[in-house]
Amino acid sequence: MRTTSLLRTALIALVAIVGMSRATYADSGAVTLTIYKAGWIIGGSGGGGSLYFRGRHYPLSVGGIDYGLVFGGSKTVLRGRVSNIGRPSDVAGVYGAAGAGLAVGRGARAIILTNQKGAVLELSGRQVGLLANVDLSGLAITLR
Repeated sequence: MRTTSLLRTALIALVAIVGMSRATYADSGAVTLTIYKAGWIIGGSGGGGSLYFRGRHYPLSVGGIDYGLVFGGSKTVLRGRVSNIGRPSDVAGVYGAAGAGLAVGRGARAIILTNQKGAVLELSGRQVGLLANVDLSGLAITLR
């Protein structure tokens, strides 16, 4: 009986150590995205960018769809960081957001998004164009 208890305790400790070691591998990187957005009720967005992670650059593609009150077009250049990733492919995925905004000429933009892998994007930048939106939007990022 005592051996079973010791074995169970050792197994629990091993699982805890493995779980903690995965958390220590989580890292962060720098992200730059250029997104073009246009729409009338239903909108679309596309663009590209790059991820700088562990001394290397990785090209990114960006695409998405918006549904709600969307009118106009804009270009947004965002810079920031992605955290909670262990490898470059962790930044790839679908990011969802609900938001509202108005850009006439130039404007500032900031956003925090999370994908299904747990990667967290914290981005800010400038938006140029004429765009009014109150919508649900999804943004898909892929590695090229």
